[in-house]
Amino acid sequence: MEKFIPFEKLSKKEQKKLNAMKRRGWNGISPVTRKSENPKAYNRKKAQKRSDFDSVPFLFQI
Repeated sequence: MEKFIPFEKLSKKEQKKLNAMKRRGWNGISPVTRKSENPKAYNRKKAQKRSDFDSVPFLFQI
């Protein structure tokens, strides 16, 4: 059986190893904070998409 050594008295390398074992992973979840877009703000990408559809004429022949 190993002797008990207080955490503060362990070497930095051993403390780092213990801390890494205690931490949990994100399991595929991105930890980045997200916020929704402001619907009133001007969006250039959205404007370009609309202009592409507006400029294409649709011809229906019967």
